[in-house]
Amino acid sequence: MTSLDPESGYVVLINTFTVQPDRAEELLAALSHATAHGMRQRPGFVSANLHMSHDRRHVANYVQWRSRADLDAMMSDPAAQEHMRQAAATALSFEPIYYELRESHAAAG
Repeated sequence: MTSLDPESGYVVLINTFTVQPDRAEELLAALSHATAHGMRQRPGFVSANLHMSHDRRHVANYVQWRSRADLDAMMSDPAAQEHMRQAAATALSFEPIYYELRESHAAAG
């Protein structure tokens, strides 16, 4: 389960994919498969959340990793790169960016 706690020190990867609307479900399935059968077994993986825009032109993957070293190790691993290539082949473009969670706000009361 994703915990949005700035004190956790997790590194966040937000990867936004642009996709043809008729291929959005295919991309989501590829990302889900890569997460379930590859990423979640990797050291340092914390959580992943997949989002699809209402117009089905964008899919975002919000992933938390224990540390930058764990995320870098995953990014440089050939097996992980193969999963990423498969997802990228379905998309028109993608933009992976590393983030640091600085603040989290919940509803009052």
